[in-house]
Amino acid sequence: MSDDAGRPPLPVTDRDEGPLYLARYLRRQEESDTFDEEASEDTTPLYLRRFRERPAPGATPANSVPLYQRVGLGMQRSLSEDNRNKEIAPPPEAKQALANDIYLVRHGETQGYSTQSGLTPLGAWQAHTWGHNASKRVSDGETVVIRHAATDRAGDTGTQIYRGLVDGLAMFEKDVKVFEPEPMPEFRNFAVATPDGLRDVTAAFRQYYSLLEKFERTALGDRPMWLVEVDRFWRTQQSGGDPIQHWLTVPMMHFEPPAMTVRRFWAGLRRLAADYPGARLVISTHSGPIRAFATWALGYDPGEPYNTEHVRVKLLEGGSEALVSYRNRVQGVHVPDIESLPTWKLDEEWVPA
Repeated sequence: MSDDAGRPPLPVTDRDEGPLYLARYLRRQEESDTFDEEASEDTTPLYLRRFRERPAPGATPANSVPLYQRVGLGMQRSLSEDNRNKEIAPPPEAKQALANDIYLVRHGETQGYSTQSGLTPLGAWQAHTWGHNASKRVSDGETVVIRHAATDRAGDTGTQIYRGLVDGLAMFEKDVKVFEPEPMPEFRNFAVATPDGLRDVTAAFRQYYSLLEKFERTALGDRPMWLVEVDRFWRTQQSGGDPIQHWLTVPMMHFEPPAMTVRRFWAGLRRLAADYPGARLVISTHSGPIRAFATWALGYDPGEPYNTEHVRVKLLEGGSEALVSYRNRVQGVHVPDIESLPTWKLDEEWVPA
């Protein structure tokens, strides 16, 4: 049947009955009226009341207390395994004995790089969360040592990692010895040679900024080379480029070379491993040295680490080999013997070809 225009009629949508969800709601209301007055006055949700009334499996005097009241009786221990860890682990029979498990962690989000700034609230949360997640992977009886670069943002990151780790260990009721954060000079950011000596790249920027106006205003002669190199580095960042890539790839006379930062990091790691054998080592530091370390190990630049992203170093038993993992890539490396590495001094005897 169709109308005068030959089109089929529209379907009738009028309904005299209520929708199904309303019928179910009314049915539940009728069933709830059958409960006694004491139960109906309890505002606790029904599912939670039934859960609390349920006896614990294998009830004994120690665990017959309802689950929600058993925080201090060891029930949290079963929640301590990090089952959502995305790392691909080898089977137990293929694992090699570890001397130390090391994490090189970039600092959290900072308030700025042009000053000696600490972390933003988000950066503090990032670092605290990293420490809390790490507590899930730590086992009873382990030792955790936290060290950091001597900057505000790296120090704040180490402190927040420590707090998150301690909070997690208390929640999961694990007996772990944790050493409080301390600065170590080996894990500082890469340095710039200024007229006042070696300075962190952020401190060098402040000196550069205070001198730049004088040279631009007076135009007395050429700028010194260190000022030119710092200017190139910071203008790369201001223009939206990658200043760390600039540092990794462009030779600069007044910047600490990437290879020297890697050598310095290894010296610090070897010293920590000797002082704390078998411990987990957590180092909060800066993206430049971490990226140089990963580039040295992997043979290519894997990119800038995000805030609180880490490069993991598994120092194998014996201390001569290690596994370096970063962004789903694992590379076996030989641990360098710092004393045997060349120093490249100009006064050494040169042997011509």
